[in-house]
Amino acid sequence: FQVITGGHYDVDCRLEDPDGIVLYKEMKKQYDSFTFTAPRNGTYKFCFSNEFSTFTHKTVYFDFQVGEDPPLFPSENRVTALTQMESACVSIHEALKSVIDYQTHFRLREAQGRSRAEDLNTRVAYWSIGEAIILLVVSI
Repeated sequence: FQVITGGHYDVDCRLEDPDGIVLYKEMKKQYDSFTFTAPRNGTYKFCFSNEFSTFTHKTVYFDFQVGEDPPLFPSENRVTALTQMESACVSIHEALKSVIDYQTHFRLREAQGRSRAEDLNTRVAYWSIGEAIILLVVSI
């Protein structure tokens, strides 16, 4: 998960298994990653909390990656070696997965920058309106 907008960019996060046992709990984190293998089936719950700064709304990005990717070739687990074309395809596939992760990271950074820029633009506009009113009052 990663906090994109709001306050000091930090939230509390908690993950519980179907029995209510807490598997993961972190306080005031901007971003984090947690990997685990579910020991049994059921409904796992996660909660993002903003208790410590209730006046600030926050936007949180989170991503689930469930299980392993299926093999690129159905016969990839065979005993014989891959051909040169197949091994090239596998390495390109792995590189493209890495590119997707980088793109997600940069999109999140762009969203944070856009939020900050829009907030700054709003503040500058209000300041300019205030200055214009003061200038008008002083000139009258």
